Amino acid sequence: MKLQCDVEVINRMLPTFGLKSKGKGTRAVLSIGKHVDKTTQRNTVFLLICTAKDRTGSKYKLKENIEKFFTWFVDEGKATVRLKEPAVDICLSKADTNSLKNFLSAARLAHRGSTTDTLPFSTLTPVRAKDVEKPKKKLTIMAKKDYPLTTNFPYSLENLQVSYCKLSRVDMRMLSLKALRRLDLSNNHIKKLPATIGDLSCLAELVLHNNHLESFSEALCLSTLQRSLQHLDLSQNHLQVLPAQFCQLRELVNLKLDDNKLLQLPFHIGKFTKMRFFSAAHNRLTVLPGDFRKLSLENLDLFGNPFTQPNPLDHTIHLAFPLTLQELTSRAVINFRIPFGPHLIPFHLCRELEFAKFCDCGQACLNSYIQTAVSMNLHLVSHTVVLVDDMGGTEAPVQRHFCSLMCYCEFLDGCVQRGMR
Repeated sequence: MKLQCDVEVINRMLPTFGLKSKGKGTRAVLSIGKHVDKTTQRNTVFLLICTAKDRTGSKYKLKENIEKFFTWFVDEGKATVRLKEPAVDICLSKADTNSLKNFLSAARLAHRGSTTDTLPFSTLTPVRAKDVEKPKKKLTIMAKKDYPLTTNFPYSLENLQVSYCKLSRVDMRMLSLKALRRLDLSNNHIKKLPATIGDLSCLAELVLHNNHLESFSEALCLSTLQRSLQHLDLSQNHLQVLPAQFCQLRELVNLKLDDNKLLQLPFHIGKFTKMRFFSAAHNRLTVLPGDFRKLSLENLDLFGNPFTQPNPLDHTIHLAFPLTLQELTSRAVINFRIPFGPHLIPFHLCRELEFAKFCDCGQACLNSYIQTAVSMNLHLVSHTVVLVDDMGGTEAPVQRHFCSLMCYCEFLDGCVQRGMR
């Protein structure tokens, strides 16, 4: 049984002499194994701690020699083993959680004097220099021949890039890297993302450029990525639609959707209040959602989309006369900001309320409305705009919704007065 972690051995007698410990751990390898006494020929179980400065290691007897285990923070990779003789506390930190729990279990068995057959012993030999190196923070793999098949990824990784390895799925070993902040799986053959990527609570950047992705699941949008993800690259995939919950990733600063097959952008894209860089070039977008007007960007690229030429007279009518009771009450809930939720009303009504449209008059409308499109200069939402087409244009059609025929007529009157057709 071996464990790699940071270790600090604190002598409990130091305060007696007015001394303090350094308070800083050292990278070490801990081993539990048996040593044969040459004089008595008896096996004794020891804990061996090897560091870069002392690769031969220091031995500590375990049988009936552990006073107490401190495991309050074991889920954070921290624990302390207090020995009777010598009077030291062995403080462990930055350990893999599962490995630490297994190691502590083995130490307990050794302390109780369990038979040697039940203990997963290691050989008490000096360690190699690479075993006591500082935790690895970054790893880049750019070829399939370099991809680890029999060994795990270093648990301490914060930046992992695995490209050009022809991966067809995300390796589950990557999902145990709880310190991971950047994951780059570009230029592979990944078709689907596991929902467990959402368990990487520190993940701030996810790069999936040039894969075979066909969808981005709702589960990922509702995971801890809502609070951590700032950069997302989904360019050069096969995405046709993004889930409505995609806009829950509100910490996004940089979003790349270029070279997909997207027919439309998320309805509530305006919820990306922190987003500053957005690109969705070379897709199949014909019109932008009305919420697009709420964005405040530094750079925007929508080049190569088949945007239609908007005409305010071209419209789609979904009006009901008179308005249904559900439409009236739904509008009232939105307009008067009445709290709602699945604990108060049916879930499907919550979904409808979340996708309410807003008229130019400021009133909400859900299933009864008139829809049209108008041209918008993209400089209104972005400081820098990549040209929309080869003709040098920076305008694109944006959806507009109207809650009644009166509001639509007032809009058309305004268009006539401004000479817009």
